[in-house]
Amino acid sequence: MRNIKKLHQAEYRPVGDLETWSPLPSRELQMIDPFIFLNHHGPQVYPPNNNGLPFGPHPHRGMETVTFIIDGDIAHQDNNDHSSVINSGGVQWMTAGRGLLHSEVSSADFKTKGGRLEILQLWVNLPKRLKMMTPAYKGLQEDQISVWENESKTIRAQVVSGSFKGIRGAFDTPTSVNLALVHFRQDSQVNLEIPKADNIFFYVIKGTLEVNHIEVPAFHLAEFSKNSELLQILSREDSILLLGHAKPFEEKVVFGGPFVMNSEEEIKQAYEDYKTGKMGTWE
Repeated sequence: MRNIKKLHQAEYRPVGDLETWSPLPSRELQMIDPFIFLNHHGPQVYPPNNNGLPFGPHPHRGMETVTFIIDGDIAHQDNNDHSSVINSGGVQWMTAGRGLLHSEVSSADFKTKGGRLEILQLWVNLPKRLKMMTPAYKGLQEDQISVWENESKTIRAQVVSGSFKGIRGAFDTPTSVNLALVHFRQDSQVNLEIPKADNIFFYVIKGTLEVNHIEVPAFHLAEFSKNSELLQILSREDSILLLGHAKPFEEKVVFGGPFVMNSEEEIKQAYEDYKTGKMGTWE
């Protein structure tokens, strides 16, 4: 079985009144190439007449954002004429490419009524050859996402990209990144084979999972070695897992706020392009 190098607990990084936990990047782990950033917002309950999510118009370049709505909703808008409200169980996939502006806020209905909110956003890097590709966006509701279930219906995987147990993901993506959101009932088990060459992204959102005889509680990211293809996952209680894997790009990565490029010069150029309107404007 594949060995776990270390477990990384998510750090508490609130954004105003939005409770936020982040396991990546951290002081101990910068990235799991090509997975570069994760924010776990909530779980929390918003009262009626709230301000909702605080992420107004902002730019991105050089990466992709994948947003998982566990509870609540998220209203997306960008300057490429994409807009949607995605509800609980849905997923958004945005390819920033050469650059765009977008906002991620709560719907008017959620702001009025309030309710439970839990949302995760994962940043996936783009390789150098695709950094300046045309931006794209797609949002899918829960019933539009591919699903794999075991025979006893105690494990249900939403297959977001790539494949999971032979089921093709709902999103066609520019790279070969595999992503799934896996829901476990207590005392369920699944065995997976993941290529040795792939890096694994394994984050427990809820509950407790035992993977290859190591217990991984909620709000923890497991960092794996590459000694085996085999993962044996057992749920100790009802649990939710964000599971990804992909071949690493093995390229230099430079962060510059909302931009992810291969050099400091490219980061400076991204800021200049944003300031001069080359990423578009916000109406």
